[in-house]
Amino acid sequence: MIYITPTIRLEEREIQEEFILSSGPGGQNVNKVATAVKLRFQVINSTSLPDDVRKRLIRLAGRRISEDGTLIIDARRFRSQARNREDAMTRLVELIRKAAEKPKRRVRTKPTLASKKRRLETKRRRGETKHMRRPVRLP
Repeated sequence: MIYITPTIRLEEREIQEEFILSSGPGGQNVNKVATAVKLRFQVINSTSLPDDVRKRLIRLAGRRISEDGTLIIDARRFRSQARNREDAMTRLVELIRKAAEKPKRRVRTKPTLASKKRRLETKRRRGETKHMRRPVRLP
């Protein structure tokens, strides 16, 4: 059981990890040991996530989510498999935590009297400028 927030917990069986050969640091080890981790989490079919969190997670994940609703996190920052695995899990938890935060509702405000006056004054000045560009009409 992976604890995200006090109300959200993920089952380990919902997460699949695949170990692949990694490019980058590691010396000769790079060609021999599969240290990179490709973590997959079925967002669409997850029973652990509430609907509103699921929708926000899909929006937050962006390109990391596939067409079938699978979130894919690729971790290859470190030389060891264990650290990459931990990194992938941490990134998943952080992403879900961010999605669990409810966005603040925007409170509509009225424009102040001073801002209305400034707007009208700007419009008046602009009108005067345009008026001065007109050709002079002789009587």
